[in-house]
Amino acid sequence: MEKKKILFISQEITPYLPESEMSTISRYLPQGIQDKGKEIRTFMPRYGCVNERRNQLHEVIRLSGMNLVINDTDHPLIIKVASIQSARMQVYFIDNEDYFQRKFTLQEEDGRYFDDNDERAIFFARGVIETVIKLRWAPDLIHCHGWLTGLVPLFIKKIYNDNPLFRETNVVYSVYNDDFSPSLDPDFKNKIIGETIAENDVSLLQDPSFANLSKLAIDYSDGVIKASETINAEVEQYSKSSGKPFLDFQSQDTYIDAYNDFYDNIL
Repeated sequence: MEKKKILFISQEITPYLPESEMSTISRYLPQGIQDKGKEIRTFMPRYGCVNERRNQLHEVIRLSGMNLVINDTDHPLIIKVASIQSARMQVYFIDNEDYFQRKFTLQEEDGRYFDDNDERAIFFARGVIETVIKLRWAPDLIHCHGWLTGLVPLFIKKIYNDNPLFRETNVVYSVYNDDFSPSLDPDFKNKIIGETIAENDVSLLQDPSFANLSKLAIDYSDGVIKASETINAEVEQYSKSSGKPFLDFQSQDTYIDAYNDFYDNIL
């Protein structure tokens, strides 16, 4: 029987970024799922604060070199990779000088969120998907961690649904306690609308708040996980009333087994 393939896309992963609830789950969950006999791939952004030398990142030339057009501007897609030797696990990094060569991840030093976080989310989501296409690796399930991955479910179901690699792909979205404020760029939805995405597909982004971006991700996902013990109350209620399979918060001792069972039920 062929191994099921799980693609993990995360906003942050330790040891490349400091330990947090999300970065720790995104580090140990793929390893645990791999140990259970599934095949995995893992992606995160290559923020400027990720130390390339210490973590031994190197560019994958055969995967790099594509340009992604966002808001009528070309942005080169650079792919880097590093290995977590103890886990027999590789992590792919989405890099771009315009969006990720900064000292900080999503916020300025003074706590203000970057003005172009909407475009960074578009670039990251499309960059991961385009790289998976170049790898010719067809995931049975994609698990998204963090709001920066919130466009992945929409893109998989609306832009890439005719691609044979994704025709049977299911998407699971984890909601964390990682709210942002204020809302993203008011023009966000217009940067997404195109041949396969109509205005009514992204009407929630009329106000691109954390809650509305999360709701959009839930709408196009096949399952939702409450990844933090406390999450945005509006998003939690929306998740539970969506009719999608919903997995409640799991402790550190149970989450790998629970998530694996959740994947199997969806698949």
